[in-house]
Formats: sequence, C-alpha cells, structure tokens
Amino acid sequence: MQTFFIAPTDFGVGLTSISLGLVRTLERAGLKVGFFKPIAQPHPGDTGPERSTELVARTHGLKPPQPLGLAHVERMLGDGQLDELLEEIITLYQQAAIGKDVLIVEGMVPTRSASYAARVNLHLAKSLDAEVILVSAPENEVLTELSGRVELQAQLFGGPRDPKVLGVILNKVRTDESMEAFSARLKEHSPLLRSGDFRLLGCIPFQPELNAPRTRDVADLMGAQVLNAGDYESRRMTKIIICARTMRNTVELLKPGVLVVTPGDRDDIILAVSLAAINGVPLAGLLLTSDTLPDPRIMELCRGALNAGLPVLSVSTGSYDTANQLNGLNKEIPIDDRERAEIITDFVASHLDANWLHQRCGTPREMRLSPAVFRYQLIQRAQEANKRIVLPEGSEPLTVQAAAICQARGIARCVLLAKPEDVHAVARAQGIELPEGLEILDPDLIRQRYVEPMVALRKSKSLNAPMAEQQLEDPVVIGTVMLALDEVDGLVSGVIHSTANTIRPALQLIKTAPGCSLVSSVFFMLFPEEVLVYGDCVMNPHPSASELAEIALQSADSAAAFGITPRVAMISYSSGDSASGEEVEKVREATLLAHEAQRSLLIDGPLQYDAAANENVARQLAPNSQVAGKATVFVFPDLNTGNTTHKAVQRSADCVSLGPMLQGLRKPVNDLPRGAQVDDIVYTIALTAIQAANRPMDV
Repeated sequence: MQTFFIAPTDFGVGLTSISLGLVRTLERAGLKVGFFKPIAQPHPGDTGPERSTELVARTHGLKPPQPLGLAHVERMLGDGQLDELLEEIITLYQQAAIGKDVLIVEGMVPTRSASYAARVNLHLAKSLDAEVILVSAPENEVLTELSGRVELQAQLFGGPRDPKVLGVILNKVRTDESMEAFSARLKEHSPLLRSGDFRLLGCIPFQPELNAPRTRDVADLMGAQVLNAGDYESRRMTKIIICARTMRNTVELLKPGVLVVTPGDRDDIILAVSLAAINGVPLAGLLLTSDTLPDPRIMELCRGALNAGLPVLSVSTGSYDTANQLNGLNKEIPIDDRERAEIITDFVASHLDANWLHQRCGTPREMRLSPAVFRYQLIQRAQEANKRIVLPEGSEPLTVQAAAICQARGIARCVLLAKPEDVHAVARAQGIELPEGLEILDPDLIRQRYVEPMVALRKSKSLNAPMAEQQLEDPVVIGTVMLALDEVDGLVSGVIHSTANTIRPALQLIKTAPGCSLVSSVFFMLFPEEVLVYGDCVMNPHPSASELAEIALQSADSAAAFGITPRVAMISYSSGDSASGEEVEKVREATLLAHEAQRSLLIDGPLQYDAAANENVARQLAPNSQVAGKATVFVFPDLNTGNTTHKAVQRSADCVSLGPMLQGLRKPVNDLPRGAQVDDIVYTIALTAIQAANRPMDV
C-alpha cells in the first residue's frame, strides 16, 4: 500500500484543503483512498470533532480513525514516551489502511505552542515508511527565499535526493501570471526543482471566494444577535463594506455577497439595503453595530426584504472594532459546510499533477466508482459530448445559474427559452455572469416557426394549426418540438413545471425508442462507498411482468452507460422460493423474461432488499446467487415500493440522489426532482448530454 505523508513548511499553508484535494485526485483514478490525521490540533473555539478528519469523512464518505488528543500527545512527549506514542499511532494507521490502495497521512502544523511539530512529523514519516509531500504557501517573498524555505524543510526529511521526499505543493499562490508561468519562473530560481528528483506537484492559485464564510458562520464567530435569519445558512460573505456614507453614495456598493456594516440607527442605509434585497440582490446580510436596534417602524417597512431572505444581525461593538473582528475571522472550513468543502476539494484537485500521482501509486487492485468519481466522470463525459440542451424554464434564477455554469465549463451548449431582458435582469440581481455563447431564445419570436412541424408530428391525432399554436404557448412544448426536429440534443425541465408537464409533450412528439414499449426512470443513488441504480421510482404505477422485465433491461443499460457494472436485483418481499403470491410470481416471471432477452446479464429475483444489498444476509437467503449481496441495480416491483424506498433512503441514509433520468424515449428528456437546486440541474444537464451522445444514430 502507498502512503503519502503531507507536511507543512509553515503555519497557515491550507493543509486540510490539500488533503481534501489529494483524496479526490487519487479517487478519480479508481484507487481506494484512506485518510489519517494522527494528532488532533484543534483551532481556538473548536469544540467538536477534529476538523480535517471530519471534513474528509463528510466530503469523501470515509471513516478515518479519530486522531489522538493533543494533550495526550504532549503528556507522552513530556514523559519521554515517544516510542510508545508511535506505537499508538501505528495501531490507528493500520486501522485506516484496511482495504485501501493509498493512504493520505496529514502531519502536524507548527505553531507557537507546537514548536515540536517538525520533529514529530519526521518520526511519523519514518515510522510509517511514508513518501513525503511538502506543502507551502508563498507569502510576499521573492522566489529564491521560497525555494530556500522549501529546501530547508526537505533537508529535515532526509534531503531532496532521498527517494522518499517526492516534492512540494504550493498553495494560495498570489500572482497575476498563469500558474504555468509562475511554475516555470520558480524552477529557474530553484536548483532543487531543476534537479528532477524533487517535483512541483501542484501550484494552486489564491482565490478569495474560496474563503467566503456563510453568513451564519459570521454570526456564530461574532457572537451576533440574529434579528432575521433569512437565508443566512446559504448566503456567503465575499466582501465587507462599512457604511458611513450617504444613501446616494452607498447604492453602487450593494452587490451580491456584500455584508453591509452600519450603525443600527442609520435608517437610510437600512432602507437602501432592504430595497436592494427586494430587487433580488443576494446580499450576504446587514450587520448592525453599536448595540443599537433600528426603530420597529423601519423594520416593518423592510418586511419585504426580510421575507425575501435578507439576514440581519446585531453586535454590541462599534463599526471600527466590528470591522477589525470581521477581518480577523477564522477562515477554516466549518465541518458542516459541505458545499464549500466540495468546491475547495475540486479546485485543489484540478491544480495537482494528477497523472504523476496516479503513476506513483501504481495500478489499483480494483476500480471503485465512488460518488466523487461518478460525478467527475459525468462532467468529463458531458464535456466530451458537447451537446446542445434546451431549458424551457429559461428565466428561472436556478436555471439561469445552472446554464451559466454548464456553458462556462463546457458541460453543454445551453439554450434558454425566455425573453432576453428577463434573463439579464435575473443575472444582474443574482450576481450571475452570463458566459459567451449562452443562447437565449424568445419564445414569442420563434413560436410561429414550429406550428407547421408540430401539425406534421401530430397529424395522426388530427391536430390543426390553431390547436398547435395554442399548445406552443408552453415553452416546454416549443423545446420538445426543437428536440423532435434535432435542433437540440436534449431537454431538461421541472424547476416550476410538474413531471406530467415535462413528460406529456415528449410522449406525444418524441415517442419511445425502437424496441421499447414504455418509458421508465432511474435514480443514481450516491452512497459514501458506491453508486447504485434504482428503477423505476417515477413513471409506471403497476407494471406487468413483461413491463417489469423491460424496466430491468433499460435500467441495466443505463447503469452500464454510466460506468456501473450492472448486477440486477429484482426486489420483492421474499427471496428465492421462500414465498408465493401474485406479486412475488410477477417478479419471478419478470426475472425469467429479462434473462431470456439478455442471457449475459447478471440478474436475480425475487430478492429482498437486504439480501440484494448485504453480503452477510445474502449468504443466508441466497447463497448461490451471483447478484445477492453485491447488486448495483435495484428494480422495484411497482411505483409505490420504488418511490417510497427511494425517498426513505435519500432522507434517512447518507446518500445523494441524482435523477430521475428517463429511459426508453427516442431522444433524451429529463424531469428535475422537486426542490431541485443548482447542482441538481447541472448534473441533470450532464446526464442528458451523455444520453444524447449514447443515442443510436438511426433513432
């Protein structure tokens, strides 16, 4: 097993961020990656679990052992029990290494109270026979000074020529030039890096927005009184403005992500901020200082802004002291801020030398499709597909934001059906930058061109032009006709439209694919350790045996198309021949029909859910099954069972659900889940693009 020991060259290098990114990078190679932080170093104010360990656990679905407490470690070091301490750490290390291909071990950070950190890190790296990766964060030092600092740290671990000292990752690089240019210039000043034995393994630019705390975090760290919580769980502080100006000179400063700090008696500023919030500007919040609360009549005038989600906080300190406290807030990722942790993880991973790290780890023993790898591959394959996806709900804020992300990242070429002025108004209010190439089509201007094609598509139903024109008032219908005419490659809807509104036009105008008699759906269930497929949880209330067999085959094909080896479990309330009854017999017949249609498919049923999912139960209930205990595709006997199970698992287990993804249509149309957020829309667009790329050319 490979062990990477990451050691900081100084305080504040962002060691946790590097750990998150390294785990993600190696997981994407299909490696089973573990994490271990041997010694806890709580930050001031930390009262919960150790931060690095908990963030890695929550972000990557791992279960690292809990680190040793700092007081315990210092006591053993003070008593001269270094060897005994290392034995304790190795015991925990062995627990963390079980079943892993590679283990990331995070060293201690040197601080004023932990001046011994470098010595302990050296003993840890040697005891674990680990390869060392240094982590540094360039300050305003010249490159020769940075190179000297890194070389000094490399010497502590045996010198740069020691094959166990691999190289350095530079974090928080502040420069106006590209990372490639900075790296090249650094190598010119660094004999160490020019030697070839010591590598620059990553160069990560400084991004201020990655340090943006939630407004809730600001309230907690400041000990603020929350006058109106609003959206303080989701809004983030990217900038602070201290308002002592008049209202006229303040308006232009009210931008998305701004936290406005002003005394509580500045009614004019409070009203200006509230008007901006009512107009859709997602400010981080309003922080009132000097322990002065606004007049209740003013707050009543601001009721619309408060209801629109504007967070309002109050502190007792004056504006100057408040500003100093805000600038000195702890920038570490809170353990419950999953969104920020994921963004930082992907950002760091994108700037590491992934190919070299993968090669260093050798060939994995077994490919593992973790949720992180699944999402990464989704985006990669969608980018390669380069498909044009129409979004009928074109002026919805969530849709606009998702389309901007997809367009900017090359996930899909998005087409928004909406009035351009409406889309631009939403973008301004939400602080969304509309990327070049994002198409916006006004339905009123294009509707007429689709009347005749729609009449032709529905001629068997005697549709006439006036009827077609009336139906085309619905942007979903326009988008569906565009798809039928191959003007776009896929359609995604459902932020405000019901499932029926999205699916009905597709069934009428797109119809089922050759060889398919029905349309079904699957959800991709992203559990911490694996991705499973659930079908059908949306479309077919009471499928017959033949329909259930078709759902199974469609679901298996979908799993294979997205990199999941299909092992299909036909779910019932009994396993094997242990029970009989109409519902069980239907599942048994469906299993036989699916097997006859595709004899190479690994499929078994009826199986109880626990027999399909758990190897220990499978050994008792279905010992001879090739599917039981390791099923990847779960096919439910009816909609009631499927929908209930999906929602129960999604809400009760540590599981993220992607979908539903429709299957069986000639061309891809997908409905968004109720309450979809931006990430849901982005991944559904990616799913749709991949479906379009996999569609046979003759359909």
